[in-house]
Amino acid sequence: MHIERGSEAEGRSERVMSRILVVDDDPLVSKSIAQAAQRFGHQAVSAPNIAGAMTHIRDEPFDLVMCDVRLPDGSGLDILPDLKNSPSQPEVIIMTGFGDPDGAELAIKNGAWDYLQKPLSLKDLALTLERALEYREKKQAARKTVALKRQGIVGNSPALRACLDVLAQASTSDANVLITGETGTGKELFAWAIHENSARSDRNFVVVDCAALPETLVESTLFGHVRGAFTGADKARDGLTKQADGGTLFLDEIGELSLSIQKAFLRVLQERRFRPVGGSQEVSSDFRLIAATNRDIEGLARKEAFREDLLYRLRTLSLDLPPLRDCREDIKDLSLHYVAKFCAQYDVPMKGFSSDFFDALDEYDWPGNVRELIQALEKAVVTAKDEPVLYPKHLPQHVRIHIARAALEPKSPEEPGDTGKVMGADELPTLEKAREAGLARIEREYLVQLNKSTNGDIKEACRISGLSRSRLYALYNKHYILPTR
Repeated sequence: MHIERGSEAEGRSERVMSRILVVDDDPLVSKSIAQAAQRFGHQAVSAPNIAGAMTHIRDEPFDLVMCDVRLPDGSGLDILPDLKNSPSQPEVIIMTGFGDPDGAELAIKNGAWDYLQKPLSLKDLALTLERALEYREKKQAARKTVALKRQGIVGNSPALRACLDVLAQASTSDANVLITGETGTGKELFAWAIHENSARSDRNFVVVDCAALPETLVESTLFGHVRGAFTGADKARDGLTKQADGGTLFLDEIGELSLSIQKAFLRVLQERRFRPVGGSQEVSSDFRLIAATNRDIEGLARKEAFREDLLYRLRTLSLDLPPLRDCREDIKDLSLHYVAKFCAQYDVPMKGFSSDFFDALDEYDWPGNVRELIQALEKAVVTAKDEPVLYPKHLPQHVRIHIARAALEPKSPEEPGDTGKVMGADELPTLEKAREAGLARIEREYLVQLNKSTNGDIKEACRISGLSRSRLYALYNKHYILPTR
């Protein structure tokens, strides 16, 4: 690759020097980009591979990372989440000499600032650097001035911090927000937090459970009715949309709305005006809309089970809440918070925790997510009563059974030669599955030895393995390995 000469950006604004990490195995490319960055007043550091990049990103703060896709020890796309979630949370620009639309989509979905194809001209590089660093400056300045009311949102994992960034962004505008995530991930909690951090916090927060709306009364419930509009309508009543005037309207499980109501609501969303059932005149409502669903709403739109034009309007901003299994780092903080809450609620002494209590929580997958964890903790407090310490035996039976079964079941298929038995042709796995099982076994053995040799010291384990802290925790969780300290 070469950097083509071009005209420098004119009228470049004065800016504090930023630190840039260039990850590319071609020394000429790294040197050229580093020199270009230095010309624009920035400090650049280079790394030839993933291991070197992760060493730098763990130990030093960076504002921007420019990372090649094809590296000697892996793909730059695979470490994009680790780069984004490192302590300094830099912006990331992915570079490639190979056109790959799928790679570009993956990069953008994982939070990359841009996806550039080599060769790069000096002009294009300067413009991209300038815009990415300007965006970062403004984002950091806004973050410093906003003190979020978290409204019971507990945890500090990288995945949760990313959600809080979107929450902060949503709170500064009236843009429609679509919150997605599995059941129990806290969609209503985040919707409430957006409202409480917004300029509308002193007005109504109106919740509409779309799954519970009676089919015959949907329009009346949403838009209200006049007296005599139907049997039983003995007086006029405002609908929930009008009750949200000046405040926030939260449509929970919006994927359950019928197509006819979706069509009616699309116009309301566009005009902020509607006609109550039986009414002759329209009324207006200045509401801010937040919608949520646990369904694949894009898939519904492709099947024409959800209006595509409504979907576009709903997701001016999108917030995808992670399942609890993807942010296990938050389990301990959640447990401490809710155990204290339940001890106060049931007027029992504050509990201590046995050494294996949190281990047990970490070994369960929590399909019901945070909601299921909260219920399990309440059950533990109620069961323990006046006992001073919580043990795994205080957890719900189904959780304990799952943990016990998982401990006895093999983590990966045995290789054909392990038992000395010759497998029949219909018993043999595909070569790909056999290879994956073998690699998983090798990976687990390495991690077990790494954990033992470092005595559970995560920092030392990261140094030896060349893995980021978040990646190491993810692999430990994958293989049910708990740090020994």
